[in-house]
Order: sequence, then C-alpha cells, then structure tokens
Amino acid sequence: MASVTPSADSAHAMSDRALRRRLLATTPGNRQAVLLTAAATALGAAAVVGQGLALAAALTRAFQGRSVTVAALCCLAAVAVRAAASRIRARVAERAAAATQLRLRTDLLTATARTGPYASRRPAGETATLLTRGVDALDPYLAGYLPQAAVAALVPPAVTVAVLLHDPLSGVVLLVTLPLIPLFGALVGLHTRDATARQWSALARLGGHFLDALRGLGTLRVFGRTAAQEEIVADTAGRHRRATQRTLRITFLSTLVLETAATLSIALIAVPVGLRLLGGSLGLYTALVVLLLVPEAFGPLRALGSRFHAGAEGLAAARAAFAVMDAAEEHGGTVTDLPAPARIDVEHVTVVLPGRSEPVLHDVSFTIRAGERVALTGPSGSGKSTLLALLLGLLTPTEGRVLVDGDDLATVDLEAWRRHLAWVPQRPHLFDRTVAENIRLGRPDACDEAVEQAARAAVAHEFISAMPHGYRTRLGARGAGLSAGQRQRVALSRAFLRDAPLLLLDEPTAGLDADSEQTLLAASARLMRGRTVLLVAHRPALLHGADRHLEVSAGTVRELTLR
Repeated sequence: MASVTPSADSAHAMSDRALRRRLLATTPGNRQAVLLTAAATALGAAAVVGQGLALAAALTRAFQGRSVTVAALCCLAAVAVRAAASRIRARVAERAAAATQLRLRTDLLTATARTGPYASRRPAGETATLLTRGVDALDPYLAGYLPQAAVAALVPPAVTVAVLLHDPLSGVVLLVTLPLIPLFGALVGLHTRDATARQWSALARLGGHFLDALRGLGTLRVFGRTAAQEEIVADTAGRHRRATQRTLRITFLSTLVLETAATLSIALIAVPVGLRLLGGSLGLYTALVVLLLVPEAFGPLRALGSRFHAGAEGLAAARAAFAVMDAAEEHGGTVTDLPAPARIDVEHVTVVLPGRSEPVLHDVSFTIRAGERVALTGPSGSGKSTLLALLLGLLTPTEGRVLVDGDDLATVDLEAWRRHLAWVPQRPHLFDRTVAENIRLGRPDACDEAVEQAARAAVAHEFISAMPHGYRTRLGARGAGLSAGQRQRVALSRAFLRDAPLLLLDEPTAGLDADSEQTLLAASARLMRGRTVLLVAHRPALLHGADRHLEVSAGTVRELTLR
C-alpha cells in the first residue's frame, strides 16, 4: 500500500472532488471512458434488477409447479448482460487507468526535469518514490475504486426503487439503513487519510535515505560511517513498518465495521419479511424479490468500502503529483526574446531552502556583464551551487530577483533561457550510450568533425581515440569505465559543442592533475572567448584569465581584486 502526501499548499487545499475532476481531465480519452463506464454501469444495474425479478419468478413458478422456462431464460439473459457490462466496465477502466498513469508519469518527469530538485522542494528519493510507487497507487484507484463508485451510485437506487414498488415497508427500511454504510465509511475515511499520509511520509523518507546512502556508499566506506547509515535506514524502515501496520489495522477494522452494519441492515429487512411471509400477509414472489434484491443494494457499497483505502491512496498520489506539476508551472515565464550573450544582474537576493531556518544566501547583489569571465570561489557549503541553481532557473529567490538583460528570470521562459546556456556540474551525468552520443546530448545534429573539435578543446580527444572503438565506444551506466577526470572532460566536450553564449562551470577541472589542468585551460581559452563564463573555482589556476573574482562566504558575495 502506498500513498503520497501533498507537497504544496495549493495541491493540499484542493478538494477531493476538484482533484478527481483534474485527474480525469489528464487524458482526453477519459471523458469517453467515463460515459462508457456510466452506460455499462446503468445497463448492469438494470440487469441486476432484472436478474432478481426473473429468479424470484422462476422460484415462485417452480414452487407452484408451473413452467419456469421463460423465467429461467430471462434470468440467464440478465446474468449474461450483467457479466458483459461488468467486463466492459473493467476493460474501459483498465485502459483509462493505464493511459492516465502514462500521461501523469510523463508530465511528472517533464516537470521534474524542468524545475530540478531545488524547485520541486523534495529530495531525489521522494521524487523517485512518487514516480514509481506513487503513480502505481493510482491503478487500484482508477481501475478499481472509481468504477466501483459508479456501481455504488447506480445499483442501490435502482434496487431500492424495485423494492419500494414491490414492498413499500421493506423499501422504507432499506432507505433508512442504506445510508449507514457510506456514513460509517466517511467516518473511517477521515482517520484513514491521516494514516495513509503518515505511511507515505515514512516511505518517502526511507526512499530518500536509501538513495542517498547508495550514492554516497563509497564515501561512507572510506570514512567508516556505513554502520551509522545502516542504523538510520533501519530506524526509518521501522517507522515505515509501524505506519503500514497502523494503516492495515484501520483497513481490517473498517471492513469489519462496514460488514457488520450491512449484515445487521439486511437482517432488519429479512427477518420481518420472513415473519410476514409465514403470517400470510406477504406473497412468496414479493418476499423472494425483496430477499434477492436487498443484498444487491448493500453489495456495491460494501465493495466500495473495502476499496476506500485504495481510493485514499490514489487521491494522495494524484495530489502530490499535481503539486510537483504546479510548481513547474509557477516556475516559468513567457519572455522568449533574449539577447545572446546577456547581462545578468542579481539584486538583493535571499534564499532560504526547505528545512533550514538560516538563509543560504542573504541580500546578495552583483552583476555579470556580457562576455565576462567571472570566477566564483568560497568554502564548501557557502552557497556557490545555490547561485548556479538560481542562474539555471532551478531555484527562485525567497527575496530579491535575478535579471536577464532587464527581464526578471521568473518571467522568462525556462526552455528559451536554457537554450542560451551550457552547464557542467561537479559530478556530470553520462548515459549508457556511446561517447559521441554523450557529447552530442546538447546538440544532437552536430557532425563528427564538430564533436571531435569539442573533444580536442576539452583535452578529451586523445583518451577517446585510445578507446577500443573511439567515439563509438559504448559507456556503462553513469560513465562506468572512465575515470572521474575523463568523465569531466567528456562533459566539458558536451558543453563546448553546445556553443551556448553562457557557460556555467562548477569545478570544471576536478579530477585532473596540474599538467592536464593547464593543458585544458589553454585549449579551451579560444572557445570561451566571446562567451559569458561563470566558473566555480577552488584551484588557483582557474583564476588566471578571469576578468573578475567573486568570493562567496557565509551567504554573502564580495568582489576581490585579481592579482
């Protein structure tokens, strides 16, 4: 069982009804699926009533010694129609659920790629859990709960009308007792929603801790911290286990409550019917109609109650998914006409990250003029990566603004802005593709000559040529088979090939020795000429050739004089 807690206030405030409407509007075909499901359900409701009436007539005629052929054929026809309607409803719901999950997962991936981890306000482990277990939780909701909700909305009223027409007294009792099932279900549901939210919160933390531990396993082993991390993961897993057990207890208890209520309600109708039948005040056919149809009225509501938890989990998953997509929508603008290169002004920017009380950056202001090469230095954790995230559009300032040639970056279309820049992070990601395909990532239409030229500028051509198949050598996942310095040079080749007017380089020479670093800087100087370059530097060699030197310290930025 997996459910997802909201991660944005707007999504959290959305009512369940509005959330369902938005979820059904995710895929255009859902409207037709709803209409077809409603038609199949209505046909099934009519078949339920017809089956009960035909079976009651057949039993009555058999008891009286009369022919039951016609009544039996009608009963078989009703059973066939009911089965066909149920099959159609299930197939339509399954297809609609699969299409909705695919569309939602695609939109989630797009939103996550657009905003990045900073704007989504959730760790990578939680995002991965949402994309997998979270979206999967929609399957029992869309394919099970919603179709059953349609059955529960149509079958009980149809059965109640039929019972009222044949025995008004039993019909009145049915009208009084039938609402008890959804009433008890709603009361249980108020507690269920909180329990499933706590369960997902524990699962998301477990996923985040486990993913972080896997990523830093090498570092943890070097510093002998694997045992401590094991304890953290074990503690988080224990919390998730306890939350799951609490949710299961609620599920079993709520099912017991609903079954007990339904059984007692049926008994309140069946016992008087039996007594009236023995007393002669009620005919056999009418008694059989009531006894056969009343369980059919409670059956869909009992089934809906048993699937209520799947419904709560599915709605929670949808709420979190839409929260991520809403964050992506709020994170982009409409301005697309941008100069290349552009002047960048950071004005009184303060950034407070989630979970932290102290700002990472406080009242930061500086300017990067078009064509400048600016070196950014400072100790680890001082806010250098946060500044890069601001310029990449992955993070919006808590206060202040970032201007691109006079336009607030919050109003600039992120896709248009990112076409003007190339970024090389500290640990670049390489894909399970050939070396050439990894370099072409930012410019897929580049020719082989351009790829080789970019590799030469990044001092990567020699080691690539020495590989078994040269540029057609297939790399392993995350660049397996290459050293850290070689992965860095492949990423730099990718950035140089992109030919963007703005280069954002986070420790571009990490993993290189001093000689390779000097060779790389000399070879790439020509390609950097005329571009705006902001590079995070820890090594003194990166400061040579820079036009300006900015130092980040304790969340503030000051300009230093280059020696």
